[in-house]
Amino acid sequence: MATTIISSKGQVIIPKPIRTAHNWKPGQKLLVVDARDGILLKPVSPFPETTIEEVAGCLNYKGKAKTLAEMEAAIAKGVKETFNDSD
Repeated sequence: MATTIISSKGQVIIPKPIRTAHNWKPGQKLLVVDARDGILLKPVSPFPETTIEEVAGCLNYKGKAKTLAEMEAAIAKGVKETFNDSD
């Protein structure tokens, strides 16, 4: 287990193996959560939390649900059109 020291300015160095394991780079914003026996550091999400209703609600599709086969056919058509247009 790694240890660190609080500086006179209240700064703490997170040991490199921990930063590497979590892919935390300089400038990473961390949320500090007060826990009963210490603190928890969590990366701040670049986007606010949303619900599926908030995300899907912006689609405004009112028709019959598409089947998986219909979705795959549409994707294949789009790929074909994209690559045929690039010739």
